[in-house]
Amino acid sequence: MSIILISLLSLSPLLTGAVPVGVCYGRVAADLPPPASVISLLNSNGISRIRLFNPDPAALAPFSGTGIELTIGVPNEILPTLANGTVAASLDWLQSNIFSYITPTQLRYLAVGNEVLQKDPFYTPFIVPAILKLHQALQILGLSEIIRVSSSHAATILATSYPPSTGAFLPDVKPVLIPLLQFLRDTGSPLMVNIYPFFTYVDNDHQQVTLEYATFRSSMVEMDGGLAYTNMFDAAVDAFVYAMEREGFQGIPVVVTETGWPTGGGDGGSAENAFAYNGNVVRRALGDVGTPKRPGVGVEVFLFDLFDEDGKSGTEYEKHFGIFGIDGNKAYDISFN
Repeated sequence: MSIILISLLSLSPLLTGAVPVGVCYGRVAADLPPPASVISLLNSNGISRIRLFNPDPAALAPFSGTGIELTIGVPNEILPTLANGTVAASLDWLQSNIFSYITPTQLRYLAVGNEVLQKDPFYTPFIVPAILKLHQALQILGLSEIIRVSSSHAATILATSYPPSTGAFLPDVKPVLIPLLQFLRDTGSPLMVNIYPFFTYVDNDHQQVTLEYATFRSSMVEMDGGLAYTNMFDAAVDAFVYAMEREGFQGIPVVVTETGWPTGGGDGGSAENAFAYNGNVVRRALGDVGTPKRPGVGVEVFLFDLFDEDGKSGTEYEKHFGIFGIDGNKAYDISFN
């Protein structure tokens, strides 16, 4: 092994202590700040981890040499090409689309596909084969112990999630999910999930799902066996832990690749509620609070979103998750350290 690769391995992000909170850098908007201004904004706010949903060179290249760690999405539409191609083709894809712009030490995770199982099912058969090819390519580069490979999933892949101890995966996703969990266990990689208590609040009876419980402001305690829950975020994370254990997979970490609260656009969307939710997520992550099921085991999270995305379709609140305005001012007084 070369001296360079030995040095890279010694810098593996998985070997560090408590991890900082990341932020998603969505770019479906017309008037985003220029990349240089974005980097300056991140540095001035102590944000050292970013999730990009695809390896767009215009967004990726400015991060080179900044020290900011990246989680980069492999777009759903690329999965068939990687799955059906050779390992050499995956190696070429990595070199051409990622390592031509940043050094390997800046890449923490590859998120292979986003919410495919429920929202883009055509690509479902290609998830695990694409992951295996990319992992083999990273092994050839000597980077498989530095860069972890997984796939990001919507919370709706759970058939049941409340109470958390009943957590179970939908039967129709198991043929793909079980091989994925085997890979995650074998490689020490996390299950990536997108968790939005806001959506649960909006889509349900507010007497059953209260705003206070969704935003960490409830004085009520929900008991599940001997475990006490005071917020929906913990309950959602633990439902995934129970669901994995139900399939025989113990100890796989959970990384929340998206979570957030909108500042407007409809019921419950406000800067006050966004500050309460996101602020508590940050404090708990930085404090390694963990969840009732895994106390003291901090949950790595990526807040959604860096800026509002006015180009998004769908419900109005989808456009109002931005933590910062395009002028760089915070939408509410959140701290990342």
